[in-house]
Amino acid sequence: MNNLKKDKSIKLTVSEFARLHKINKRTLHYYDEIGIFKPKYKGENGYRYYDYRQGVDFEYIKMLRELNIGLEDIKKYLDNPNENYFCLLANKKLKDIEKSIEILKKKKDIIYDKIKKLEKCKEIRRNNNIEIINCEEEKLLLTPFEFKDYSEEENIKRIAEHINSIWSIEDYCRGIGSFISVDKILNGETEDYDGLFIQIPPNINSNRVTIKPKGEYICAYQIGNWNNLPDIYSEIIEYAKKEKLNLVGNSYEIGMNDFAISDMNEYITKIMIKIER
Repeated sequence: MNNLKKDKSIKLTVSEFARLHKINKRTLHYYDEIGIFKPKYKGENGYRYYDYRQGVDFEYIKMLRELNIGLEDIKKYLDNPNENYFCLLANKKLKDIEKSIEILKKKKDIIYDKIKKLEKCKEIRRNNNIEIINCEEEKLLLTPFEFKDYSEEENIKRIAEHINSIWSIEDYCRGIGSFISVDKILNGETEDYDGLFIQIPPNINSNRVTIKPKGEYICAYQIGNWNNLPDIYSEIIEYAKKEKLNLVGNSYEIGMNDFAISDMNEYITKIMIKIER
């Protein structure tokens, strides 16, 4: 009886312990090697064995890893566990989690925006009319860019090189547009663009931000490649004259479905110009 009381442990091989805790046994070997979590017993045959009661400690380590706490920090804590250091680790991780949540929210908003644009594209193909819409204020980042007499493919390449040099992927994943002054459009200079822009979230503040003002805008859509844009601008000008509207500021063009097509004939460009009555 005394012997039974003395040793109530259940010894587990590395494979058994790994299977029990649903982890790769290579991870256990690595934890043993760096001193984070070692088997309690070593048999006469040289094999190492875990005490099943070590599982509680191991699950705690797993929890810390699932919180993305680094192995170095975990080892430091396990070597000298104390309340202050744990709180330090926890607060640091909370900040990281909040940052991750913010990034995921941005990605979610971008995905929703892409879905809405594609749904609008279906509507445009059925009924592509010039319309007047009310727009809220938008924040844009502008950059000058000269569209020269290159081929369409060459201009796309030049645009890609330019935006990569000034904006990050996080900046421009919402979409990249071009802008041109109304004065140029009225003078028939519809290919002499002033630059590029990206939309940014309303909570971003920067001295580089340009405000696209709230108000009424003429909105039109071009289906197909960019060569037919001058014809759309002629239609917009005629529409504005007929409705006695003044075109002001810039015309903003942005692709609606560039991320979801393989043929430029399916490309849909949204054109927006502020109006005054």
